[in-house]
Amino acid sequence: MPPPPGFPQLPPPPPFFWGETPEEEYYKSHGVSNSKSYFETPNGKIFTQSWLPLDQPVKAAVFMTHGYTSDTSWVFQNICIAYAKWGYAVFAADLLGHGRSDGLHGYIGDMDKAAATSLSYFVSVRRSEQYCNLPAFLLGESMGGMITMLMYFQSDPDIWSGLIFLSPLFVLPEGMIPSKLHITMYGLLFGLADTWAAMPTAQMAVKAVKDLEKLKILVVNPKRYAGKPRVGTMREVVRVTNYVQNNFEKVRVPFFTAHGTADGLACHTGSEMLYEKAVTAKEDKTLKLYEGMYHSLINGEPDEAADLVLADMKDWIDAMSQKSKVWP
Repeated sequence: MPPPPGFPQLPPPPPFFWGETPEEEYYKSHGVSNSKSYFETPNGKIFTQSWLPLDQPVKAAVFMTHGYTSDTSWVFQNICIAYAKWGYAVFAADLLGHGRSDGLHGYIGDMDKAAATSLSYFVSVRRSEQYCNLPAFLLGESMGGMITMLMYFQSDPDIWSGLIFLSPLFVLPEGMIPSKLHITMYGLLFGLADTWAAMPTAQMAVKAVKDLEKLKILVVNPKRYAGKPRVGTMREVVRVTNYVQNNFEKVRVPFFTAHGTADGLACHTGSEMLYEKAVTAKEDKTLKLYEGMYHSLINGEPDEAADLVLADMKDWIDAMSQKSKVWP
């Protein structure tokens, strides 16, 4: 997500999205601890992080997936830290081709493989002695929501207590759908063009982040992919959005999905479609539509709007954690 045209030149980024405060001091001030590690998988090495609450018992585990061009080390941490402050053990991984994980930057030529790779880490934690008897939730933002849905479809029945989606990419806006001409043309190159950063895309940053000061922080993320969408990534986005739309009726667990009505990167109709088609019990599924909000609900809206979304998310997971069955 490149900055909008005419966006002012920015100074070099600080070492952390919050500024100069050392990491351990910053996390402690929020009542959480942080750890980092790499996880080996058959598809490559992925970078992982955890955020754990200090001085309070863990209510449940939450496994989070960021969106396209993002990673777990910049502003996405705001979501991770919030849940840890509420008493949840949070785990996240940089997707293949993102952040500090293996793969060509900005390229996900196989969404199923990307989902399975992060899922292998999540399941290893979920099955560990420390967390196997706690409720566990998957959370995904934007394209990470789409990949989170793939993880759910790939998982054993009943392993997850619920799903949480923030502006999930289930339906592409009309202006972002690649033309059949481009897909066909690049396809005729027999895969040689799959990694090319060549797909045209509408300038949508202004519909992703409403708060200009927050946009300035987001765009200086040193690990952010700032190039044009890669051919294979967009091919897969088209394929997988169609796939999840046709499989929403397979969703049986509780879920919370939040969307801004002015989202220019992922249509809010996707969240509405999930709510309508999922066979989850009506009392266990929640759809929150926020009038006039853009794509980045937590890291792109003014604080008072973001706080409203966070409060709704906290209310939901607190309630669901109390009523969730423990995974056998």
